[in-house]
Amino acid sequence: MGAAGRDFHNFNVYFRDNPDYEVVAFTATQIPDIEGRIYPPQLTGKLYPEGLPIYPEDDLQELILKFQIEEVVFSYSDISHIELMHKASLVLSAGADFTLLGPQHTMLTPRIPLVSIGAVRTGVGKSQTTRRVCEIFKKKGFKLAVIRHPMPYGDIKEQICQKFSKMEDLDRHNCTIEEREEYAPHIEAGNVVYAGVDYGIILEEAQKDVDILIWDGGNNDFPFYRTDLHIVLVDPHRPGHEVLYHPGEANLRMADIVIINKVDTAERANLELVKENIKRVNPTTAIIEAASPITIEGGGEALVGKSVLVVEDGPTLTHGEMKYGAGYIAATQKLKAKVINPSPYAKGSIKEVYKKYPHLEYILPAMGYSKAQIKELEETINHTPCDGVIIGTPVDLRRFIKLNKPAVAVRYELEEIGSPSLEELIDKILLDVEEKG
Repeated sequence: MGAAGRDFHNFNVYFRDNPDYEVVAFTATQIPDIEGRIYPPQLTGKLYPEGLPIYPEDDLQELILKFQIEEVVFSYSDISHIELMHKASLVLSAGADFTLLGPQHTMLTPRIPLVSIGAVRTGVGKSQTTRRVCEIFKKKGFKLAVIRHPMPYGDIKEQICQKFSKMEDLDRHNCTIEEREEYAPHIEAGNVVYAGVDYGIILEEAQKDVDILIWDGGNNDFPFYRTDLHIVLVDPHRPGHEVLYHPGEANLRMADIVIINKVDTAERANLELVKENIKRVNPTTAIIEAASPITIEGGGEALVGKSVLVVEDGPTLTHGEMKYGAGYIAATQKLKAKVINPSPYAKGSIKEVYKKYPHLEYILPAMGYSKAQIKELEETINHTPCDGVIIGTPVDLRRFIKLNKPAVAVRYELEEIGSPSLEELIDKILLDVEEKG
């Protein structure tokens, strides 16, 4: 059971060449248009020369009965503990075992040090934290490479191992909006990013000629590699979620450093609840408080008090379950603007997004998993009556879609508050490693 990421990795490292198992199929959810494809022979190995089919997760119970499945391996992230056990109950009721693979069987071992950044939910601020960690190590003279959690939403056999070092690479690899959101800020910061499907091959390529690897996690998954320093972010805008979601709670329990992000816009009671939960499940971890201060490109003065459409990061709003993001905060608090509800103007598959995620109301998720969906997003924006657009996504949408109204982009970077800072803790860890030889 997967979502085009952890499932492929678990197969590659544990099942692909394992004669003790016969893998029958994958199921897919969360990401549109993954089901109906084939996990290709270029990746399935000698035991599966014709590849493996990918079915919709909705067909799971029928598949268990049809193929007499004995074991179902759950392999995706950012799901509540309750929903996870509902899925387990469905599997058990159909007669199969329900399995979770852990770090021992799924983490590969790099030859060089690796620092990982993870979270308890998607949309907490991993991306800006990863860039901050890269900045710290580059300032100390380390040469690094970033390995990003997978997003293989295109032609899987063409995405076995990808390298992104310049903006043209995004077009060359036909990247989705979600991929661009993650890769473009790294490229702008001068970081080389590796991603794809086979993380054994990716590891071999990424660790050539560098001093350190940075794992940039996706959703709230735990790393694909054994890590020397695990940094995990929690979100006081979703208090309690740090111990209510899988595998976010596992990440929290594994963390060497926990960063409580967005403290500048969170309520004090929520912040205290998050701190209590951290100390309860991981009492020895170091805790950093941080903000992600919001800036508006060009100031946005022309949109003060106007009607605006807010476009936010897709995964944060959908399976991340956030009702707002940085764009909404910028629009309402900084620009005092009137936020327009875009759902009546949604086109094509964007209409289905609002049906599937009814908590979305006054914001538009930047869905763009295919060229057709990117076009539907463009049409939705252009048909929404408003004075301007607030782009709260990590990548400026104007680079690849045409807007018929003024737009401003919102930016945010990690900013630690007080002591200890991230750099201070990294210095201490580096010193401890040096003293131990």
